[in-house]
Amino acid sequence: MSVSTDSAPLPRRLGLLQATALNMIDMVGIGPFVVLPLVIQRMGGPHFLWAWILGAVISLIDALVWSELGAAYPQAGGSYNFLKIAYGEKRWGKLLSFLYVWQTMIQAPLVVASGAIGFAQYASYLLPFDEWQRKAVSGGVVILITLLLYRKIESIGRISILLWVCVLATLGWIIWGGLTGGQQTVSLALPEGGTLSGLFGAGLGIASVKTIYCYLGYYNVCHLGGEIRNPSRIIPISMLISVVGIAVLYLAMNWSVVKVIPWQEAQHSEFIISAVIERLYGTRAGSIATFMVLIVAFSSLFAVLLGYSRVPYAAAADGQFFRIFAKLHPTRHFPYISLLFLGGLGFGFSLLFRLSDVITAILAMRIVVQFIGQAIGLLLLHRRKQADSFPFKMPLYPIPVLVVIAIWTFIFFSTGTAFMLSGLTVIGLGVVVFLITARIRKQWPFGAADQPANPLVDPAEP
Repeated sequence: MSVSTDSAPLPRRLGLLQATALNMIDMVGIGPFVVLPLVIQRMGGPHFLWAWILGAVISLIDALVWSELGAAYPQAGGSYNFLKIAYGEKRWGKLLSFLYVWQTMIQAPLVVASGAIGFAQYASYLLPFDEWQRKAVSGGVVILITLLLYRKIESIGRISILLWVCVLATLGWIIWGGLTGGQQTVSLALPEGGTLSGLFGAGLGIASVKTIYCYLGYYNVCHLGGEIRNPSRIIPISMLISVVGIAVLYLAMNWSVVKVIPWQEAQHSEFIISAVIERLYGTRAGSIATFMVLIVAFSSLFAVLLGYSRVPYAAAADGQFFRIFAKLHPTRHFPYISLLFLGGLGFGFSLLFRLSDVITAILAMRIVVQFIGQAIGLLLLHRRKQADSFPFKMPLYPIPVLVVIAIWTFIFFSTGTAFMLSGLTVIGLGVVVFLITARIRKQWPFGAADQPANPLVDPAEP
């Protein structure tokens, strides 16, 4: 097998429209429809919209970090390359980038599984599935998405635009219905005194953790950096458009919902969007709305699996992971082994786990290495490089980076002791595996730092 042939560069064929569409359909999955009632509960009143505003502000600040890194290093794999370059390709960068891939091989299929499980649960509004039927639906969704992604990137770009239109149509219908047919009064006014202290401040902090989860995905374009045209311009612009656009849609959707259903009732609704449309237009319209929500959830999984499938490929092409993951399809030119592996594992996880068991674990697992790690890495890069060498420059540097580090640290601790320990355990196991492989290959820290990388090989391969 020729590594140079199998891991040929990916074609750059995605423009601003496709990049923005992939970001936005990644962001709007089943999350905002399920989380909406939970946010109202956490806030304990009509001020819950501030949690969505805070989530948008935090996401926008974090997007500035991703924009600087994505514009400067537009390669497949996103954070894999950011961590490797920021911490030094010959020393600590090897460890940090390996840990990111190690986590991705576990948490990416969990992300896919959580979305598929959520899809099956929301589909029970239409049909009363039992437990095994839900598992069959969630597993079937993963299989279908994998099949849709098994094609050339330009075809995927066209599919992403179609799914993006479905996302906008669904949110647009909900927003229009609520704004024109709702009778409830909604206000953004702060509690009496206008402060963020006391119970309101505490509730806002907890609720914003939920809303941030619904904004995640604005960085999907960075994973596809090697397939973006004019990446130094398109990557930052697509992320900023995505965050602002989704923030506007989320706020309008939440506003519309509580104009139709009082917040006291909405906080207890399991199928809140379906309930709103049903109240406005009848039972049949409620079923149609449910179907459209499911299309939105499906679209998000499509973008998620597409982006993550490039991470093991990037590491393998770089010689830091099993070389079989560097193989591209001989005629369609996409990393099909990586796609099939993550899709297959996601299928298995969708049959084994429950939604409540995976969402918080996913967040706890990725914060330390990916979000905090690459923010610190950007500070290191700025110390080593001239500011003019970054195609995109965030305003007020380094304040946004320091704010991001503080926020993600708070969110990590807010996940709770059990999930913090599970995330740290995965990192610890990754360190052990890295040291074992480095010892076998006689690389840093057991050999010279400039030792050339040899692709990890599958024992079954010659």
